[in-house]
Amino acid sequence: MTALSEHLAALRALVGEDSVTDDPARIAPHMADWRGRYTGSTDIMLMPGDTDALSRAVRYCHDHGLPVVPQGGNTGLVAGGLPGLNGRREILVSLKRMTSVIHVDADDHSLLAEAGCTIAAVQDAAEKAGRMFPLSLASEGSCTVGGTIATNAGGVHVIRYGTMRRLVLGVEAVLADGKIFEDLSPLRKDNRGYDLKQLLIGSEGTLGIITKATLQLSPAEKSRATAFIAVRDPGAALELLSLARDHGGDRVSVFELICETGLEMVLTHIPGTRRPFEHISPWYVLLELGGAEARSGLTGPLEKLLENALEAGLAQDASIAQSNRQRSEFWRLRESLSEAQSKEGASVKHDISVPVGKVPAFLTVATPALEAAFPGIRVTPFGHMGDGNLHFNVMQPKGAEKGDFLALWDGMNRMVHDFVTDHGGSISAEHGIGTIKRGELARLSTPARLETQRAIKKALDPKGILNPGALFN
Repeated sequence: MTALSEHLAALRALVGEDSVTDDPARIAPHMADWRGRYTGSTDIMLMPGDTDALSRAVRYCHDHGLPVVPQGGNTGLVAGGLPGLNGRREILVSLKRMTSVIHVDADDHSLLAEAGCTIAAVQDAAEKAGRMFPLSLASEGSCTVGGTIATNAGGVHVIRYGTMRRLVLGVEAVLADGKIFEDLSPLRKDNRGYDLKQLLIGSEGTLGIITKATLQLSPAEKSRATAFIAVRDPGAALELLSLARDHGGDRVSVFELICETGLEMVLTHIPGTRRPFEHISPWYVLLELGGAEARSGLTGPLEKLLENALEAGLAQDASIAQSNRQRSEFWRLRESLSEAQSKEGASVKHDISVPVGKVPAFLTVATPALEAAFPGIRVTPFGHMGDGNLHFNVMQPKGAEKGDFLALWDGMNRMVHDFVTDHGGSISAEHGIGTIKRGELARLSTPARLETQRAIKKALDPKGILNPGALFN
């Protein structure tokens, strides 16, 4: 019996025949990343049905020095959930069978779910209880509770509700030696020593495999008022954001920045889309207020906001959605940006953040510098200006060969990340580090930060078996 067959037999005995496979056909759908750019490989895939089964499997892997890579919905963009990259032999742990919403407590505004449950399923369960789970992502139909916690996901509502870190009340996880760490309490106040769940949030599966989570719910937004606004530049958008907060307070739930280049790609490649108004501007803002009151209580502040913005020259034109259909049309323009860019050609994507007040300065410096260094490229930034997170995407020149353009990847990344660092920002706002940003993380982090992170990793995973390719080289 070979070592592989011995491990397969042992794992099947521990977790059950249906929870382990070496069938290439069953494994294959889990080996391609969301964008189809990276391909993993593994001989064994685990699909545990509960935490205890996963605990037994991880304990075996720990004792035999077998590295494991956890995977949720496989919607990541930094190749953090693929085994076997760079020739490593790793076991894939898929959480796809652990999909239950276990409990919803409407009075406590909390929900308990397994790690493989999709964000859309959590949202549906919260809505049925008269509550709202505010995390909102383009991939919410596929991305999972465990994956979004492991990457500390963000999305369009961070300006009001925060990232996943703020929405997690408790977690359960299997640690590197197979022990189960359980802290699923919904308590908002708990000072019993170190808050260990905070280490697991954003750790990308390198410190433990999340199996369950207690999530914080919010009162349902019963009404929304949405506007699509033309602005002359990001500086005007920043002033508009300040004005929006003055008028809307904490009801400002969305403030998205869109450039004309990106909007034009949507109009070209996405059937059924149209401009909200005739005025063509270099930049636009998608602004939304949400609240528990009737819509009439939101449209008044929004109308007054836009009136003041137009008078002050901050807005050049604006349209308020008069129906759910029109609101959906506005949102489709924003949500189709990534799809339209993929149809336009190859791109080098940057998930970056800078302090909100420095967004205009960053764009003013970084965009012309990239265009000068790489002639013909099309810088197409968009994203969550309300929290400083931009998707600073660089499109291949028209007529250029895809391979020639992608050969510039490292140089573009380095230049963009240097500008981000100069403006006090982060090279990973919501997608994580994964395997593709490890070198840049090491280059741009302080020695103390890296040494501390490595010390934590060594303390919780001394054998280095948990997602060994992520975060660190």
